[in-house]
Amino acid sequence: MRVLVVEDEQVLADAVATGLRRDSMAVDVVYDGDAALERIAVNDYDVVVLDRDLPLVHGDDVCRHIVHSGLATRVLMLTAAGDVADRVEGLTIGADDYLAKPFAFPELIARIRALGRRAVPALPPVLERAGIRVDPSRREVLRDGRQVPLSPKEFAVLEVLMRADGAAVSSEQLLEKAWDENADPFTNVVRVTVMTLRRKLGEPPVVLTVPGAGYRIP
Repeated sequence: MRVLVVEDEQVLADAVATGLRRDSMAVDVVYDGDAALERIAVNDYDVVVLDRDLPLVHGDDVCRHIVHSGLATRVLMLTAAGDVADRVEGLTIGADDYLAKPFAFPELIARIRALGRRAVPALPPVLERAGIRVDPSRREVLRDGRQVPLSPKEFAVLEVLMRADGAAVSSEQLLEKAWDENADPFTNVVRVTVMTLRRKLGEPPVVLTVPGAGYRIP
């Protein structure tokens, strides 16, 4: 899952990003609304965690831009303004969810994951295919009932492949969804991660290479 954190309190923004990365999410961070609009224009995000009171471009305007652009990106407003009127206003602007500061980090993760499932068609909370069971909320993977320990990046790649529902996913798409903007597109990091994932999942192989198209779980 690819997430953009937009928060002008840099310590908080970096702490949120670190926690989300530990939960196998690919996270970019910016500290003002203008930078957020630049990132949204070039990257495909599943969820934007958006502070409302941002410098340069207000968070409300960033949210309106996402909505009016017709993007599939979901918006979670994260703000100190937590009374009912503020929450109603934020949701009216187009935010999909609203979380007031201070917040419990497990709740933030749960809300982001819930928003990430609001695809078309909607995704179930637990993904199952070809004997593989992936529970993103628990970061748990089972292969034919056997628990499979994965690194955060291996888990992220597997989750993207499972979400594709049998379709091929290119290396570029995996890099987009499982790594942040600092990843070097010319490295073989995707191929190496897929090889390690295959080995850990065991025999027979379930992650197949589709020549010229990428990888899929049939």
